Amino acid sequence: MKFKLPVLLILFLAKSLAAQKILNREADSLISKTYAYLDDKIYESKNDSVKASPYLYAYLNKAKKEKNYKETVNAYQNMLHQSPMNLRLKYADSMVQTAVKSRSNELIGSAELSKGIVYYSQKNYVKAYDYYIKANENISKTENDYLIFKTKYHIAQIKLYLGFYDEAISLFNGCIGYFKKNQARPYLNSLHSLAVCYSKIGDYSKCSQTNALGIQECERLKIPEMELFFKHSEGINQHFLSNYYTSIELLHEVMPQLNSVTEFANEAVANFYIGKNYWKMQRPAKAIPYFKKVENAFIEKGYIRPDLREVFELMIKYYKKENNLKSQLYYIDQLLKADSVLTDTNKYLMGKIHKEYDTKEIMLEKEKIQKQLIMQKYYDVILIGIVVILFSAVLLGTFNHFEIKKRNKLKYNALLEKIEKKKVQKNTPERFQISDISEDAVQSILRQLEKFEKDRKFLDKDLTLGSLTAAFNSNSKYLSKVIYSFREKGFVDYINDLKIDYLIDLLRNSSLHRNYTISSLGEEAGFSSTPRFTNAFQSKTGISVTYFIKQLKKENT
Repeated sequence: MKFKLPVLLILFLAKSLAAQKILNREADSLISKTYAYLDDKIYESKNDSVKASPYLYAYLNKAKKEKNYKETVNAYQNMLHQSPMNLRLKYADSMVQTAVKSRSNELIGSAELSKGIVYYSQKNYVKAYDYYIKANENISKTENDYLIFKTKYHIAQIKLYLGFYDEAISLFNGCIGYFKKNQARPYLNSLHSLAVCYSKIGDYSKCSQTNALGIQECERLKIPEMELFFKHSEGINQHFLSNYYTSIELLHEVMPQLNSVTEFANEAVANFYIGKNYWKMQRPAKAIPYFKKVENAFIEKGYIRPDLREVFELMIKYYKKENNLKSQLYYIDQLLKADSVLTDTNKYLMGKIHKEYDTKEIMLEKEKIQKQLIMQKYYDVILIGIVVILFSAVLLGTFNHFEIKKRNKLKYNALLEKIEKKKVQKNTPERFQISDISEDAVQSILRQLEKFEKDRKFLDKDLTLGSLTAAFNSNSKYLSKVIYSFREKGFVDYINDLKIDYLIDLLRNSSLHRNYTISSLGEEAGFSSTPRFTNAFQSKTGISVTYFIKQLKKENT
């Protein structure tokens, strides 16, 4: 037995080498063929990688031999499409390296976009977004409209995943306008993603309209296989409209058509919303089997997204009601695992979503029970402590009242002094480069910011980073970095400070405005609510609006 393993290994290696030699001979004999011929043969064998191999290697060897960078990139892209998921990144790297040698913005951008798409398929959304931005920088310098809108489409997909729905809607609408002319599949994909966005922002009417248009367009364009995605989207949309029976019916209709290998994500989402429909209809026992299918997708495929997280919360509730402690603890563990995966994938979004069962809250619940026992022993001590604290608070409050009045007067004087100095000294920011943004892009944004400030566009109530990004024809990452670098503050603080400076100037020069209500002044400065206005004023000046107006009136009297 000791001698059998080496013999088998030698035979295996010999066979592999022989097969490789045959493959190389076949590839060499095909080099004389045209790229079009080889491309057709690769397409014919797209479902059989073994059969396609000679043509793939012949294409690559021919392109390398001729030092044709464009065709070399195409060769690696063909190999990428024929490869298993774990090898695709290798060919994407080769595409980018070859494209860089060509010094063609179009070729480099296209290769970077392909690499971003590979990262996206591996659920590495951070790296995918980085490569989409790189691709956008190169492709935007070209006149290739197809690549420009293809890049916009993929950036929009990331924004949809991250929850930047307004920005995603704007991008998808642009893609629809372009792809509708001559790219049927990308056009339908963009329509479907737009419908999902509308559902996410709660515009269920527009979502239904877009889904109906999508189904109509599938029929016109003779692409019936896309209909199921619009029906899938509408099934979820009907859940949010509380039409639970309609939702179940639509999702059951598309379920058999979803391939469990390639469409496991849509399958998991469909199972989740069928289960949620039954849960909303007060039929939890019917919901549980569907929730378990979502759990299986998490266990077997590692697939989870923020809305699917709720499965584990509902399972904990269900088994808590059933007094099944073992299952309850199991799903608490599953919830913690899901949170870990989601946090690693997307820290930003996990900070935004509502969590009924927060990790800290689960741990604190145990501590709370233990503390209740201790507190009973020291009830009298705590009561006495409260009396002492209240008495001390009264004394401290009286002292603070006078101290605050004194400090507010100092802050008011300092504010007026600062305003006068600002009039004399015009603050010009130092010119320096932001490492990952071109100088031209920085200067363009700065010029637009100056005009934006001069025209007082910051007074717009509905102003957001997304809308300003769209107005500047830029992207939110660039705009945020330029504002942070040259205005030395985040976007929200930047806008709020402009509003407050405008209002301070108005109050100092207009006695009429000093008699306005606080809410009217907030509206005048473009704040969406009175609390936001008063908080922003306090944060910027250190004193309240009421105190500031009171002091102005005193001085003018």
